[in-house]
Amino acid sequence: QVQLVESGGGLVQAGGSLRLSCTASGSILSLNMGWHRQAPGKQRELVAGITRDDIANYGDSVKGRFTISRDNAKNTMYLQMNSLKPEDTAAYYCRALTRVGDEYWGRGTQVTVST
Repeated sequence: QVQLVESGGGLVQAGGSLRLSCTASGSILSLNMGWHRQAPGKQRELVAGITRDDIANYGDSVKGRFTISRDNAKNTMYLQMNSLKPEDTAAYYCRALTRVGDEYWGRGTQVTVST
């Protein structure tokens, strides 16, 4: 079992920045991880992913603005979000995937971007 806890969400003006953190209950060395988001009335979508080998990928809407990273020593994954837009408003969820395909989700943290 892997427990994931997100933090760092909040209210920010358009153009501002936030950094989200996702801390796991144990080692993340062997995990592929990612950030997903879900806005009201919309499907959950991938924001960014990072493999256990530190290879990152991004959704088209956040490329060039968001940066995903991980600190295996701290069992923590981050999402640096810059140049935030109102359309980035959503609940942001952390996801972890083990080598055998087990999937874990955090409870989410709300990001609200005002105009």
